Parts: sequence; C-alpha cells; structure tokens
Amino acid sequence: MGLVQGLTEYLPVSSSAHLRIVGELIGAGDPGAAFTAMIQIGTEAAVLLYFRRDIKRICIAWWHAVTGKQGADRAARFGAHDPDARMAWYIALGSLPIVVLGLAFQDAIETHFRNLWLIAFTLAAFGLILGWADKRGEHKRTLDELNPRRATAFGFAQALALIPGVSRSGGTITAGLLMGFTREAAARYSFLLAIPAVLGSGLFELAKSVGGDATAGAPGFGPTLVATIVSFLVGYVVIIGFLKIVSTFSYKPFVVYRIGLAVVVVLLLLSGALEPVGKLAGAV
Repeated sequence: MGLVQGLTEYLPVSSSAHLRIVGELIGAGDPGAAFTAMIQIGTEAAVLLYFRRDIKRICIAWWHAVTGKQGADRAARFGAHDPDARMAWYIALGSLPIVVLGLAFQDAIETHFRNLWLIAFTLAAFGLILGWADKRGEHKRTLDELNPRRATAFGFAQALALIPGVSRSGGTITAGLLMGFTREAAARYSFLLAIPAVLGSGLFELAKSVGGDATAGAPGFGPTLVATIVSFLVGYVVIIGFLKIVSTFSYKPFVVYRIGLAVVVVLLLLSGALEPVGKLAGAV
C-alpha cells in the first residue's frame, strides 16, 4: 500500500482511489480514510524535502512581511512587495476550502464517498475533464500571476479530492490549466498547496489513533509506519520524474489511464470480484 501511495500521490490519477481498489484486490480490504490520510504524511515529507529551498524562502518572506520588515502598511504585510510572501498567503487561502469541507463531510468521506461505483465514475469523468482542460488551456501563466481569486479556485479544486477518484493533484492541475497556467506551474503549485491539507489531515488522524480514537479494524501503527516510510522513498523519486514529464508532454496518457482503470473497476464490480462497499481492512 505504501508503494501504491508513493507511485500515485503526485500523478493526476488519485492515490486514494488506488488504495481503495488495491486494498480490495489483494484481500486486505478497504484500508480506510484514516489510514490513507496517515500514510500521505510520507509522500508529503518527500514534498518537503524536494521543495525545501522554496518552502524556506516562502516562509522567511512571509515572516518578514507580517512582522513589518517589508513595510508597516497593510498591503506590505500581505506581500505586496514580495511574491514569495504572497505565495504563502495564497497557499493559506487555498487551503481553507478543503479544511472546511473536510470537517463538514467527514462522515461521508469515510463511508459513502468510498463506494467503488462512485470511484469508477469520478476516475472517468475527471479524467475527461483533465484532458479537455489540457487541450483547451493557454499554457501561458506562471505562478507570479496568482491572485486571491485564482488561489481560491485552486483551493476548491483541491477540495474535490475529498472524493476518491478525483485526485488532489488532478483537481488542482485541471483548475490551473483552465485558468491558463502552464503545466509545470499548475503542477508545482499543486504540490505546495497540498502541504497544509495533507499534513494537517494526516496528523489529525494520527492524533486520533494515538488517543485511542482510531477507526475499528484499521491497520495498526506498525503497518501504517512501514507504509508511510515506503511512500516517502518512492514518492521522492516520482516527484522528480513527474515534473520533468509535465514540462515536456501533455496529460493525455493519464487521461487514458484513468478511463481504462474506471472500465476495469466497473467490470470487476459487475463480475463480483470487487464489492462496492468493502469491509475495512482488518475488520472481522
């Protein structure tokens, strides 16, 4: 499961959908939303490592802005004089939708949204939307052209990934393409925007687990730790390759893959090889 998470987290193919599907196919059952959130800490640790210089620069610029080192006026504190400081505010703004909607629909995320019929639909539907956006997009804007309205749109696109099959990176990249951003700019911003949301949800679920409020039947601490470490190692390699690919090629292969996977899932559901609502991993 850690291998699957590391391979699919950054690609616009939905890691949560893959974990849900693979868990059933290997006989481990549905790993659950909590397990999925916790092992995503591993892939986000890979993001922190890969983008460490960017993150450090953004954090320092934001601190200088809010403490008045770039000017005491309100505009300066919100990054008027520094694009890195503005980026920090845009990431914060873009993170609000997934936090609010994640808390509001927590029960549905852990139950109804994990139905494999819904996942098959979202894989295909959002794959087609990604392909359309890639073809239609102007591919001109850079991250310097972000503004509050676009940051908010990115945020709501990311929040769609609360439904397995949409894809966190796929949702944000699709929104970026529709707003005219280049493939590389949309991909890089999707990585940065995911950091607060993924780490926040993962640490929240980890705290619940440590506090004895873990979901019954979910994988234990040991297996989860192993999966998290594997996802970190594999994910770091995938980041490097993915950013090189999107700067050169289109997203068409990912669109074809998503539709193909959706068809396979539907056939497996119709044959009875998969159950739409599986048992939680480890459950009796």
